[in-house]
Amino acid sequence: MASLPSTMRYVGLDQPGAPDVLKILQGDLPQLPAQGEVLIEVAAAGINRPDCFQRAGFYPPPSGASPIMGLEIAGTIVSVGEGVTDWQVGQQCCALVTGGGYAEYCIAPQETLLPIPNGMSLVEAATLPETFFTVWSNVFQRGRLSPGETFLVQGGSSGIGATAIQLVSAMGHRVFATAGNPEKCAFCESLGAERAINYRQEDFVEVVKTLTNKQGVDVILDMVAGDYLPREIKALKDDGRIIIIAFLGGSKVLVDFAEVMRRRLTITGSTLRARELSFKKQVRDELVERVWPLLAQGKIKTIIHQQFTLDQVAQAHRTMESSVHMGKLVLTVK
Repeated sequence: MASLPSTMRYVGLDQPGAPDVLKILQGDLPQLPAQGEVLIEVAAAGINRPDCFQRAGFYPPPSGASPIMGLEIAGTIVSVGEGVTDWQVGQQCCALVTGGGYAEYCIAPQETLLPIPNGMSLVEAATLPETFFTVWSNVFQRGRLSPGETFLVQGGSSGIGATAIQLVSAMGHRVFATAGNPEKCAFCESLGAERAINYRQEDFVEVVKTLTNKQGVDVILDMVAGDYLPREIKALKDDGRIIIIAFLGGSKVLVDFAEVMRRRLTITGSTLRARELSFKKQVRDELVERVWPLLAQGKIKTIIHQQFTLDQVAQAHRTMESSVHMGKLVLTVK
């Protein structure tokens, strides 16, 4: 195999700000992989809203992580560290990373490496790790969605939403979603949502109550928070669970916990980036066993709204922040 270059192109910035602060820089490759790590030549990187938060200065990388943005990648392994037994140079994979994805080369721990599903391109595979890790760990692990239970996802046309609708529906559950216009609602229903609710024109609490014989849903995946939270409590079935993964509507809200106690409700939340590798490995293993076969069979698909080249990264971030997209955005690096 040809020797590696000494430098690479990556996305950087001089100071936090709007998308226009992003620029293409030239710098050294990451250090050769340490124990249990691999170095990946990146073909594509998924774009996620936390990337925008980091660019704006609100979401610093955890200690020890690359300062370069990018939380999910796909590409070819070009070097392996000691202790890596299941992967070798030349293999293609996708990976969840704590940073470094917006670059030509990126380090990833073996615990978060995933095979490329049969029939899927590297560009498509780059959009999988962040959303599938997030949905699986929050809906099925933290949210304990069980057979026969019902599910509501806020922001159903987002990358997370599209993944949640497909995955939860494929597991046999009734799925409801919210979205902001008729086109997005139709998109959600095409992915498996029984009913998509236009939150600009309808009250999702009333619709959900009507569709569930006034009982409500068992689990809500919430990326809005703010004033949605008291309404979500009303939309929950007794013993229901709300899992918060973002707070686009604000992180502070007044909640009547008398109802939470009386109806035995659970309000919880999580972030993924700084979690320990042992946790991520557990999620990865469950995804490979339970979800990757569904991707290989075409029962679940990744929905790419738009591809951008590395040089178009500012445009990509503007598109993400406009919320016009339906599905995922991806940067092609090679």
